[in-house]
Amino acid sequence: MDTWSGAEEPEEATPSSNCPICNGASFVHPLLASGKPDFSRVVACRCVQEELDKERQARLQQYSGLAKLHRTMTFDNFDLKRANLLPEQRENLEEVYRLARDFAKSPDGWVVLQGVNGCGKTHLAAAIANESLQAGKPALFVVVPDFLDHLRSTFSPESGVSYDQLFESVKNTPLLILDDFGEQSTTPWAQEKLYQVINYRYNARLATVITTCCSLDEIENRISSRLVDPKISLVFPIIAPDYRSDRRSSQSAKRYRRGKKDSQS
Repeated sequence: MDTWSGAEEPEEATPSSNCPICNGASFVHPLLASGKPDFSRVVACRCVQEELDKERQARLQQYSGLAKLHRTMTFDNFDLKRANLLPEQRENLEEVYRLARDFAKSPDGWVVLQGVNGCGKTHLAAAIANESLQAGKPALFVVVPDFLDHLRSTFSPESGVSYDQLFESVKNTPLLILDDFGEQSTTPWAQEKLYQVINYRYNARLATVITTCCSLDEIENRISSRLVDPKISLVFPIIAPDYRSDRRSSQSAKRYRRGKKDSQS
């Protein structure tokens, strides 16, 4: 069905009093296939649609859980031209980049990114979340140790959110990013909470991205058995080293060249 605004439901916004379409009402009647107005429905007018889109995007960002740094991590600024990579490491990095980008276009199933700190797995996971948000779709980015701390804090009377609200939002979000999986304290309570999240999303077949520095042998069997299920999950080991080692090597080389130059002068 054609509409004048492209929106499906009216929301509050500040209309333009000079708008020739809605005359300041902020909404219009959509058009039927015949071209006549459908007086049984209203949709937002195009004069307020841009403002509504901004508000919706702001709500998605607030819901996402992305920290300020993570919001800057996109596919466009992911560094595929890192120095000091072996050919097989560069090929591996390019492959996981393509995998993450394809997943972001149509999140389905699970992706588990393994690798050392600084290999790029968190950047790619955040880029998937940011791509989803840009498309107007919800995504929730959770740093696992922080999530468990927040979950514990909900038992405090001063907590502004209930345990059920937080736990259910993580279990049910259409796209969940679990960052730093395995870095949490391995108490029975923490293990049980993570298992409940993983098992629920596994049974519901909800799109999930997990990043971890751990080998699968280091993860509790109840959880790892679901992470490796080929019917739903793809485990990708990233073999690139910590990108900070690239910077250290580059800085060392610069200092060496500078020192050599000074000794010759």
